Amino acid sequence: MFGLGTQELMIILVIVIILFGATRLPQIGRGIGEAIRNFKKATSEKDEIDVTPKKEDESKK
Repeated sequence: MFGLGTQELMIILVIVIILFGATRLPQIGRGIGEAIRNFKKATSEKDEIDVTPKKEDESKK
């Protein structure tokens, strides 16, 4: 995983806890999870384009 070992991950976790505080970590995790879900949903959706030509109203002629 990007060449990060256990010690590096622990150091990153400690820095995150110091910066954001332990009370905000669940909110941050929830936000990141939501962003990942939305990204996956957006990339998996098919882009549907309506290519049928529009018929002109005969009363306009």
